[in-house]
Amino acid sequence: MSVKTEVLHILERYKGESISGQELAEKLGVSRTAVWKAINSLKEEGYEINGVSNKGYSLSISSDVLSSEGIRPFLNNEYKDIPITVHKTIGSTNTEAKLLTMKNASHGTVVLSEEQTSGRGRMGRSFYSPSSSGIYMSIILKPNLNLSSSVLVTTAAAVGVLKALDKFTDEKSQIKWVNDIYINGKKVCGILTEAVTDFESGTVESLIVGIVLNVKTKMEDFPDELKDKAGSLLLNQNDNSIRSQLAAEIINNILSISENLENKEFLKIYKNRSLILGKQIIYTKNNKVEEACAHDIDEFGRLVILKNDGKIEHLSSGEVSIKNIVQEK
Repeated sequence: MSVKTEVLHILERYKGESISGQELAEKLGVSRTAVWKAINSLKEEGYEINGVSNKGYSLSISSDVLSSEGIRPFLNNEYKDIPITVHKTIGSTNTEAKLLTMKNASHGTVVLSEEQTSGRGRMGRSFYSPSSSGIYMSIILKPNLNLSSSVLVTTAAAVGVLKALDKFTDEKSQIKWVNDIYINGKKVCGILTEAVTDFESGTVESLIVGIVLNVKTKMEDFPDELKDKAGSLLLNQNDNSIRSQLAAEIINNILSISENLENKEFLKIYKNRSLILGKQIIYTKNNKVEEACAHDIDEFGRLVILKNDGKIEHLSSGEVSIKNIVQEK
């Protein structure tokens, strides 16, 4: 571990409190000059570190740079040692996570980035992921599931994100099947789950849960084509220094729920917070657009629809939109 990383680890642990350069040097067994260089390097990376004569250095409580050192203190004890990598910029955290699965990455491995240049959503769409304003994260899971049951993980992940958001905002968040989170009619989060499978056994070797969450993206910063669709968690709030804690809460929830999929308690929350149940929808299946009523979510996380001809169908994938919203736009 580098001196810079160790200094950051200590500053994050005592965030908002001052610690002298001499004390840092003694704790790490290095010179005060080495500490000074590490502090300057961290400042250049965007960390808000204050230096006060006769008191030392302190990491401002408003500092909101993502780091494993900032996330780890908020993880549940059983997850304290999971591998966490944070990038300054990356093409896609899911792509990086896929590469790590090829290197036998362990269950719970997390990849984050301050920015994605090629963030991916469902159906091959891109996902706007600007620097230092969101949580762009992929979590590697090693479930004992067959491919047909893996849709439950996306369902569970959506509930994990929703429960985390409930701790940081009074605004009610809702889930649009299967993987989008909305607040006040605007999409604030998308989830993309990708599987690495064993074709011979039909089992899932790894699942990569990718999350793109708009935390403090300003409306004027969204591209024009997204301004009437996208939202941000802290759009009307002043406390913007929550990303590390929020990321940790999401990790805790997703790992905990995914490790206990069999009890399916999360499905009750998923249904209670559904944006579409009981509404007329437009859905796409096999490149065909049809209308139906969103009737229920079944025990496998599939959307149960009541078609116009009275037939019931279960959807495990596809594109769904609420009919009146589509018509208004």
